[in-house]
Amino acid sequence: MSDLSTPIGEIPGVGRPAARALADQGLSALGSLAGADWEQLADLHGVGPAAGRRLQATLAEHGETMAHPPAPQHRAATVTRGSTGKNAADLKTHATAVDPADYVAGLEARRSREGHVLLELFGRATGAPATMWGPSMIGYGQTHYVYASGREGDTFHVGFSPRKADLALYGLVNLPRSDELLERMGTHRRGAGCVWVKKLEDIDLDALTELVAHAWRTEPGGC
Repeated sequence: MSDLSTPIGEIPGVGRPAARALADQGLSALGSLAGADWEQLADLHGVGPAAGRRLQATLAEHGETMAHPPAPQHRAATVTRGSTGKNAADLKTHATAVDPADYVAGLEARRSREGHVLLELFGRATGAPATMWGPSMIGYGQTHYVYASGREGDTFHVGFSPRKADLALYGLVNLPRSDELLERMGTHRRGAGCVWVKKLEDIDLDALTELVAHAWRTEPGGC
């Protein structure tokens, strides 16, 4: 899976002319496009709407966006339960054999404490074992996604990452009761596919438990 440091030229579907034109503007990594005005970039020679849609879709996967982004094509993405083993060639985030409890134990004191709380909470709400995905995400269950662009891969159904700056909670937005339960949960901010929390003391853990259980029961892509 790409991240915000991925060179624009390595994003599938973005041609060399577009990558060169953007690099000439000092935009060489995916993250450098966050907040950039697409209406201005679209005037660059070699930067077409297909590249713009691909870059915007990839930014959105990481909770970022361009200003005045290109309108998406009206093709629906699909997400289904279970894994298929069909993954985009550049997909870097996979399930690993690392023990999530060992990973959490190695974090700095506050995040380690919060990580253990979330391990217990997600485990109780889902009834499923925890699995490490990539170096820092902890997931429960598996789903398979196919974006409108055709990019596809396996990922987890719900999960979290006890990052240094914020706790990232995945799979909890765009559900039938997301707004209600997130309002009850307390202080947070939302990205395209995740919820960010500064510290667990800021939120109601009972509401979070109910939200995780609700997300676990809800079919992916079903709302």
